[in-house]
Amino acid sequence: MTRTRLAILVALLTLPPTVASAQRTRAPKDAYLYIISPTDGEIVKGAFWCRFGLRNMGVTHAGDSFANSGHHHLLIDVDEPIDPGEPIPQDRNHLHYGAGETEALIELPPGEHTLQLVLGDAKHFNFDPPVISKKITITVSSADAAEKRAHTVRNRHGRNRHHKRTVHQQLKNSEAHDASATPKSSGAIQFIGHVLGVSK
Repeated sequence: MTRTRLAILVALLTLPPTVASAQRTRAPKDAYLYIISPTDGEIVKGAFWCRFGLRNMGVTHAGDSFANSGHHHLLIDVDEPIDPGEPIPQDRNHLHYGAGETEALIELPPGEHTLQLVLGDAKHFNFDPPVISKKITITVSSADAAEKRAHTVRNRHGRNRHHKRTVHQQLKNSEAHDASATPKSSGAIQFIGHVLGVSK
C-alpha cells in the first residue's frame, strides 16, 4: 500500500508542464478583440482614453467563471508573446482591468508606443484559442511642444498685424512730413504775385 502511494506521489510530481495548459478556458473561435480608440498610427496629445472592443464574448470581473466571458489586459510596449501556460503578468507594461472595465485613461511619455489587448479568463490565463487584438502603434506628442507650436503661430500672426500697423503709420507720417515740408509763401509775396497776375 505504501509503495502504491509513493508511486502516485512520484507520478504527480513529475507531471509535464502541459497540466498548466489544462487550466486554459475555451473561447469561441469567432471571438474578436480590438482597440476602438486610439486608432493605429494616431498622434495623441498627453493623456488619452483607450477604449476596448470585444465581439462574440462578454466582459466580466476577474474571478468570475462565466462561460464565454473574460476581462481585459492592456499590453503597452510589449514585444514578447504571452506564455499560454502562465498567468498574464501584472506590471506597468501589462495592465489588468479585473473590474470589467472597457476603457481606461492612459498617460504615457512622449514618443512612439505600441498597444495590444489580451482577454484573460477568471484566473488571468490566456484563453484557448488566445483572444488577442491586433497590435497598434501610436505617437504621444508632448503637450508642451503642442503649446509651443500654437504660441509660435499666435506670435507670428501678432507680428504680422503689428508690421501692417507700423507700415500704415509710417506712410501716414511720411505724407504728413511731405505736406509740412512744402514751403508756404508769405502774405507779401502772394500780394505782389496777385498784382503782377502770376499768382495761382
